[in-house]
Amino acid sequence: MYGFLITIFLLIALLQTVVILMQASKGGGLAGSFGGSTMGTVFGTRGAATFLSKLTAILAASFMILALILGLMKSSSTPSSSLVGQERQERQARTPSPADIGAPVVPGTQTVPPPAQQQPASPQQQ
Repeated sequence: MYGFLITIFLLIALLQTVVILMQASKGGGLAGSFGGSTMGTVFGTRGAATFLSKLTAILAASFMILALILGLMKSSSTPSSSLVGQERQERQARTPSPADIGAPVVPGTQTVPPPAQQQPASPQQQ
């Protein structure tokens, strides 16, 4: 279902691009190269612009609705977690906390393990 909706979404996007480019602008646009001059005879002088603007509005509305549906489908299918959050969890699992080392936790300082206790030197026998 998701793949089918993605295909429809892409087709709407391509069709909307073509329809927008076919609309006549002050400079003529691409309407002349796609037969924009003959569209005036089919739809009337103002009919082509009205038809293309209505078609643009319909395609834009369907594009936005389909984008919302696809977004909701994607967000409900997978739990939301960022890559930064996943990396943070992996690092916390790999490195021991200061409490595990035995050092006191002081905010803003680096944790250093406590120094090893030295054995008193034994008198040398002569």
